[in-house]
Amino acid sequence: MKKLLTAAITSLVLFSQSLFAVNINTADAKSLAEELNGIGAKKAQAIVDYRTEHGDFKTIESLTEVKGIGLKTVEKNRDAIELSEK
Repeated sequence: MKKLLTAAITSLVLFSQSLFAVNINTADAKSLAEELNGIGAKKAQAIVDYRTEHGDFKTIESLTEVKGIGLKTVEKNRDAIELSEK
């Protein structure tokens, strides 16, 4: 019974994370700051500014090209990030 409950909770957590994914190619700064861990208003605006200047992100890892965002931040948020073109 304990294993079943653990599996159900794990599934629910993973499902809920997918519901709250944010598209880094379309989201505004407010949405990015609200949905991504370790991303405040300034970094969220930096993401939007970088995207405006350089175009859509091609990979999730390319977020590291934004000043102040490292691979640890990207990995921490990988499940919360969607990547699609406009």
